[in-house]
Amino acid sequence: MSFGNSPPIVVPLVHELVKQNITDVPDRYIRVSNPDHEDHSTANSNIPVIDVESLISGESVLADSELQKLHSACQHWGFFQVVNHGISSLLIENLKSEIRNLFELPFEEKKKIWQEVGDQMAEGFGQLFVFSDDQKLDWSDMFYLTTLPTRLRKPQLFAGIPLPLREALEAYSLGLKKLTMILLGKMAEALKMDPDEIEELFSDCLQRMGLNYYPPCPKSQQVIGLSPHSDAGALSIVLQLNETEGLQIRKDGKWILVKPMPDALVVNIGDMLEILSNGAYPSIEHRVTVNPTVERLSIATFHSTHPDAEIGPALSLIDPPHKPALFRRETLKKYYQHFFAQKLNGKTTSLDFMRIGNGDQSS
Repeated sequence: MSFGNSPPIVVPLVHELVKQNITDVPDRYIRVSNPDHEDHSTANSNIPVIDVESLISGESVLADSELQKLHSACQHWGFFQVVNHGISSLLIENLKSEIRNLFELPFEEKKKIWQEVGDQMAEGFGQLFVFSDDQKLDWSDMFYLTTLPTRLRKPQLFAGIPLPLREALEAYSLGLKKLTMILLGKMAEALKMDPDEIEELFSDCLQRMGLNYYPPCPKSQQVIGLSPHSDAGALSIVLQLNETEGLQIRKDGKWILVKPMPDALVVNIGDMLEILSNGAYPSIEHRVTVNPTVERLSIATFHSTHPDAEIGPALSLIDPPHKPALFRRETLKKYYQHFFAQKLNGKTTSLDFMRIGNGDQSS
């Protein structure tokens, strides 16, 4: 499946710059004016935490209570952490060591699984959303790949991944798919949505992973690890691989620091779920800042509908004229063509494209 009209530009790896023990940061990474870097960080005490075992418990009182917590988190935060999620701690420890090894590969080995020039999805080592030679760059490296459905994988890319990491990613991919279906099913229940709609849209879901490396930066306050944005997909699940903080979400006009709990996964609502829920579950704008002395590593996994789906508000949530649709319907392909053709710039890209009253109304 091909997305986007203008393929992104292949850029150098930040890790290679850091290896040179630089003291000056290249101008292309410096954000000359970045008022968003004001420190509005807070503790994570109010960030919702959902216990998945309680959510699917056979004890109705416990399950109903956790469902209400999930519903509230989706309505008011667009973001939460999950514990007792079913992903084994041993698998997570394997991922931590193997992903570090991936980013420590010699440059010549990385070049074998580099982004291909002209690849619209930019799978392999590199960055996404870079379309011009004068565009400001994020202070990060990414290894990006499609994991599900398996028929959409790039065989040469998977063949170039060291075998221990490949096996760990396989197991992690399937575990996250199961977790995603549980969470989406419970969200549908909370929204009083027809569960068959979720099953039909996501049983063969599109899953992509971004393995992220944020090197330390001597001018950390002048760069950004990942530009502010909201995710285009339905649900994103982030596993932080070390203890370095950096992920922040925008809430009530302020940036709030996310401090991941041990053995927890971070989940956020994407634009697609805001559309599917007809605005009931807003997506969350987020960014990543950089540490001056310590690296940060994470895996962000993005879940969308199946590749041939048409997306729009769930039909079971629409009741004109009482509950009119806020978003139009569009094919997944065209939806992603729009998203991947623009640089990251806050929470606007795919939602404005889909909102009724904006853009081309044809489907």
